[in-house]
Amino acid sequence: MNKNRARTGALSLTLLAGTILANGAIAAVSETQAAKLGVSLTPIGAEMAGNAAGTIPAWTGGLPTDAAPISADGFVSDPFSNDTAKFTITAQNYEQYQDNLTPGQIAMLKRYPNTYRLPVFETRRSAAMPQHIYDAAQRNATRTNLVRDGNGLENLDTAVAFPIPQNGLEAIWNHITRYRGGSARRVVAQATPQVNGNYSLVKFVDEVVYTDTLSDYSPDKHGNVLFYFKQQVTEPSRLAGNVLLVHETLDQVKEPRMAWIYNAGQRRVRRAPQVAYDGPGTAADGLRTSDNLDMFNGAPDRYEWKLVGKKELYIPYNSYRLDSPQLKYSDIVKAGHINQDLARYELHRVWEVEATLKSGERHIYAKRNFFIDEDTWQAAVIDHYDGRNSLWRVAEAHNAYYYHEQVPLYAMETLYDLISGRYLVMGMKNEEKNPYHYNYQTSSNRYTPAALRSSGVR
Repeated sequence: MNKNRARTGALSLTLLAGTILANGAIAAVSETQAAKLGVSLTPIGAEMAGNAAGTIPAWTGGLPTDAAPISADGFVSDPFSNDTAKFTITAQNYEQYQDNLTPGQIAMLKRYPNTYRLPVFETRRSAAMPQHIYDAAQRNATRTNLVRDGNGLENLDTAVAFPIPQNGLEAIWNHITRYRGGSARRVVAQATPQVNGNYSLVKFVDEVVYTDTLSDYSPDKHGNVLFYFKQQVTEPSRLAGNVLLVHETLDQVKEPRMAWIYNAGQRRVRRAPQVAYDGPGTAADGLRTSDNLDMFNGAPDRYEWKLVGKKELYIPYNSYRLDSPQLKYSDIVKAGHINQDLARYELHRVWEVEATLKSGERHIYAKRNFFIDEDTWQAAVIDHYDGRNSLWRVAEAHNAYYYHEQVPLYAMETLYDLISGRYLVMGMKNEEKNPYHYNYQTSSNRYTPAALRSSGVR
């Protein structure tokens, strides 16, 4: 959503994807509960106070928009550049910290005992969002409801559907509907290294455009589409010109997302129903599913969702060092995992949500455990289990707060395969020029199947 043309009207429509609630639909919270927002809770529902041990500070509003200089290429400087690691968690000492680690992080420490480590820094509650997002979350608290057995939402305003979640599904909706800065265009790189660390880059130009920021928006024309997503491959040459187009529908159970692929070699556009659930991710060498992108996306209807509760965990946070334009991609991409010496972990409160595949449904992941940052509603770590209930893949999102735009995002996402020893890293932009364009303005005629051929010309 464009910051100046935000989705501020109540969307009395079904939003995005859905699922079936085990215990029926849960209504919005009371006015008394909602009154906690901005008082004992932050405007989007995190605990405002620090923890009893003093290791998590109180939230005092996050970073200001001028927290540090912005480069000519659009990169934000590290406002915490003087911080040094307080300690480092390794395979040799993890047991004394294991109460604050996920099973997946512990598995990675054991899988790569000599190289995978977690440098832990002072906790900085840096996230802030525009006032219109805070206002919308306040309204959502008492108005937004799950409808049709949880297959959608009604009365959502802008972002953060359930700032005071009552169950696991509502917490997942918060990840799906969280504030990400609205319509944007970005240039990013992806790598899927071999076990020895050798890799080739795939580069993308991504566009995410919310329909109500379009120059030709009208409810009659776009009412059932939340946003358009277009992803064009620009490198390597054998894939250059291939384009994925997605119309993200408001209720993917009632009407599945519509997707098309343009193959530049064949000069042909075809429907792509596999771009959903556990369909293969673009140019990912089988290392991620379609719903692994953005840590999790799309329809959650194949799972039962359980809200386990709050935990204090060491999660990737304020990853400005890892996002630095001074780095080359080869500084980041290493054998087994990214260069953990560049990472930054902090102790934060997270919501744990357990997703269990429903009887009769199919997905390569039989269970997923989500650990969602309370200050942003972004999934920070997700542990993925196979059909034998064995831990299979571990996703970590290296959070960075882009204070000049008041946007919490991922500097990059990683997905580690514990069995094969390979991994995927997506969203790197260190070597790109002006990689993000916020407040992206365009019209809907760029997002039709007919327009794919021209956009994919090599």
